[in-house]
Amino acid sequence: MVFRYIYELRKEDLVPNTETIMNIEKITVKIFEDDKHASQAVASYIGNLISQRNAQKKPTVLGLATGHTPVNVYEELIRMHKEDKLDFSRVVTFNLDEYWPINPSVVQSYHNWMHDRFFRHINIKPENIHLPRGDLQEKDIDDYCREYEHRIASAGGIDLQILGIGRSGHVGFNEPGSARNSRTRLVRLDRITRRDAAGDFFGEENVPETAITMGLGSIFDAREICLLAFGEQKASIIRRAVEGKVSEQVAASYLQEHNNATLYLDVAAAGELTRITAPWLLGHCRWGEILKCKAVIWLAQELKKSINKLTVEDYGENGLTQLLKECGSVENVNKSVFRRLMDTVTNWPAGVNAGQKVIVFSPHPDDDVICMGGTLNRLTNQGHNVYVVYMVNGYLSVFDHDVSRYADFVRQFNNIFGLDVKDAAKIEQHIDKFLRHKKPGDTDTSEIQAIKGLIRRCEAVDAAKYCGVPEEHIYFLDMPFYKTGKVQKLSVGPEDTALVREVLERIKPDIIFAAGDMSDPHGTHRLCQQAGLAAFEQYLSEGNKSPEFWLYRGAWQEWEPHQIEMVVPFSPEELKHKRYAIFRHQSQKDRAMFPGPYDSREFWQRAEERNKTTAAIYDSLGLPDYYALEAFARYPLKIAENVKIQLET
Repeated sequence: MVFRYIYELRKEDLVPNTETIMNIEKITVKIFEDDKHASQAVASYIGNLISQRNAQKKPTVLGLATGHTPVNVYEELIRMHKEDKLDFSRVVTFNLDEYWPINPSVVQSYHNWMHDRFFRHINIKPENIHLPRGDLQEKDIDDYCREYEHRIASAGGIDLQILGIGRSGHVGFNEPGSARNSRTRLVRLDRITRRDAAGDFFGEENVPETAITMGLGSIFDAREICLLAFGEQKASIIRRAVEGKVSEQVAASYLQEHNNATLYLDVAAAGELTRITAPWLLGHCRWGEILKCKAVIWLAQELKKSINKLTVEDYGENGLTQLLKECGSVENVNKSVFRRLMDTVTNWPAGVNAGQKVIVFSPHPDDDVICMGGTLNRLTNQGHNVYVVYMVNGYLSVFDHDVSRYADFVRQFNNIFGLDVKDAAKIEQHIDKFLRHKKPGDTDTSEIQAIKGLIRRCEAVDAAKYCGVPEEHIYFLDMPFYKTGKVQKLSVGPEDTALVREVLERIKPDIIFAAGDMSDPHGTHRLCQQAGLAAFEQYLSEGNKSPEFWLYRGAWQEWEPHQIEMVVPFSPEELKHKRYAIFRHQSQKDRAMFPGPYDSREFWQRAEERNKTTAAIYDSLGLPDYYALEAFARYPLKIAENVKIQLET
């Protein structure tokens, strides 16, 4: 039995009817609570297909994708193999793509990735694995690509193709402009794709400019296609692929012409579909406080009016007559939503009584000041006992040249003060030798990892102290899932959860602030949240008092206005103080190792722009004009009443 969370569309709940949705969404879409449940559903479907084909003594031909998106699918298939005896001996696989040129043994190679994350854990026959080669001579590529197509045909074609989607809408490496009937070939990667891959290669300059990919024609020949997309960063391109016109500028839109394609999305990736953004445009809705607030804010922003200036005509001409009938009058609905937003504004984020025990959980050593540095400073100034807990040490984000610089500082410091320099000299020689021969993506030695971790630790302590947090209230968990030396992380385990639970039991907080977003490009926020929430549930199960629990967003996104339940306003001077706290993280200044794929600005610039934008949104809705606002949502997040989540067997 497979359990999964889905959006349920029921006429008896007065939600948009399925027929209307299908007229707007031109591809079958399944929306799940999170990426884990979506991946389990896909893995279950693949497992059933393999079992059926095995029973018929027939091979199952799978088209496979790489990257962060399908990781949980492969992990679930591995579990099914080990625990449920799912047999892969008849399975034949063809991977979508590979960078060129690239050595198959390097960590960024898809050849290496597939064997490390999937193939070596199951009983698939080596001769049944087909991966495009990245180590070919250029003169041999055309012949090789024709042979790859021949092998797919000889295997009987692909039964089920797994796809991800890039921010430009590419599937495989079929960039905008790819022909619908294209076949396996060498392609040039566009700048968006290379920028998105920069983190894996420790810099955009290290990303190959070309790749070998199956063509759109090759992909769409598959008898069935499952495309997975997770996170807010995919929401815009998903809307274009699903609701827009078929266009060569969005390769995934060609899925509209496939007779058996399904999209598996989490709530975040589905966030810009009409059924989520404006379900009232599709039919009757089951109105509640969250959906009412969302609809009124949407209307005000569409018409560029403040909430209290919205009229009966505005509601009637934009599909919201039903809402007025529910609320009785335009004055009632306007005042209700306006008051709700006004009630979110506070200068006292932990209340007016000093002495509250407050824990701020920070996934990386700088998320606290980037995301809520103003509130952090406000909490300490108002006399609360604030603790900052850094969940991973963030050493992967330190550039090699910083290691050399600090090693040289230690050597010269020892020379100046006449200290024993023998051991320091040995370490510096080791660093110099390793870094001179290091290739992009090579795993650092334990010594260099330790130095990078120490750099970030010292910066975090400096920033937290600048915000008024006592040094004895600063904790570093160094969670085990992070300690791979690679961009790819381990799964969260009991050891990770235990570290968080120990902090909760030691401090027994009155209030918790934690990262609530899932859009970290490399998953650290998601994994920290997973460990943190598991620890929190264990903590409550032991009879401890439930604290207030507030969620902030990471550097990549902000809460939607209707999701916000608390905003803290700041003056220009207070925002400048936050900027200087972020500046304490010198190793992340000017250029960050992992800036995220869709914003090249420095973190302090993003933070200030986001805080000012939130204030501008409040101002546009008719609320007081603040200089900057930091926004928070309460855990657990509330879901609009028209969107029902239920367990399906």
